Parts: sequence; structure tokens; C-alpha cells
Amino acid sequence: MAETSTSKEPVFHIKKEQLPLHCPLPEMSLWNQHPKVFLPIEESGKSKCPYCGTEFILEE
Repeated sequence: MAETSTSKEPVFHIKKEQLPLHCPLPEMSLWNQHPKVFLPIEESGKSKCPYCGTEFILEE
């Protein structure tokens, strides 16, 4: 998984092996975590967390 910092919120590239997708991810900082929320990404290939704005992109 790669993280890029082109926007204010982080963008994570997710592999199919990491599904089902949830935010926060285990490797995210503990100090800023919010309740775990599962995000739909399979259909569109993109998802954004409603809590923190982190964007996720599904890699083929």
C-alpha cells in the first residue's frame, strides 16, 4: 500500500487483499483515530471516509 500526499487529506492505494476496507487502517496514527467505519470501494474503485476525509483508491 502506498500513501501519497497530493491533497490535504491522505490518499491510500488499497489492494484487493486488503478488503473489506475500513477506516482507520491499522497503520494509521492512534492519536487521531475515529470509530471504525467500513467503506464501499469495490463498485467505483474509490471511497472517502466520512469522518476524516481520507481517500482510498482500489488498485487492480
